[in-house]
Amino acid sequence: MKNEDAPGPLVVLEHFLPYRLNVLAGLTSSALAQIYAERFGLSIPAWRVIVTLGQYEVRTARDMAPDGVMHKSTVSRAVSALEKRGLVVRRPNLDDRREEWLALTPEGRAIYEAVAPEALAVEERLLSALTPQEQKMFAALIDKLTQQARSLAPQDVEGDDA
Repeated sequence: MKNEDAPGPLVVLEHFLPYRLNVLAGLTSSALAQIYAERFGLSIPAWRVIVTLGQYEVRTARDMAPDGVMHKSTVSRAVSALEKRGLVVRRPNLDDRREEWLALTPEGRAIYEAVAPEALAVEERLLSALTPQEQKMFAALIDKLTQQARSLAPQDVEGDDA
């Protein structure tokens, strides 16, 4: 028989994994924002577009939102803002007229090349709290938890952290 006066399971926020991950992501995002937001006036979605195009050279907007981390409309707004600033150009996709190829302009490339080393330095400083073995284990655990979270989350979820 259940005691009606006994409290149910308690969520202790400071020990609750989703909260702890969100705090870590928020703190990391704030550190990165000092680079890409304050120095270059980029939003998180714009930062992700710049980094994606910096990594892959040419992509479609659809290529940037396949895993549910950024919604298509968020990518579209970021691309439009970057295009207005002269940081991204659109070219027709002759194989599929419904989409366009996106690429960084020389100015966009310069921002990517300025931001990338600084972003990697933030990552390195963060990971320096872990031994090399812990870093490998952490990366594997993040991959495993991400895969599990994808199976639990709806496909149309929009992320908002770095």
